Amino acid sequence: MPERSSINWLHVSTLIAVGILVGTEMVGASWAAGWAVGGLLQLSPLTSHILEGLFALCGVVLLYYFMRTAIRNESIRT
Repeated sequence: MPERSSINWLHVSTLIAVGILVGTEMVGASWAAGWAVGGLLQLSPLTSHILEGLFALCGVVLLYYFMRTAIRNESIRT
């Protein structure tokens, strides 16, 4: 059985910090974009909330792909 390498906790903490920082910005900006589009088009409050939710969901999906790429490029095990 091959020996498993140890976890590099510095890289793990970097990935967690990047996930929090980028996630907050990406989801927040997406949510704000939904709010802005709803206000710009003078949509009803319910439609604006639905639009905000859809934009926020797009932000979460973008965060998922970003983190997947970051984890692939940052070696966790040494």
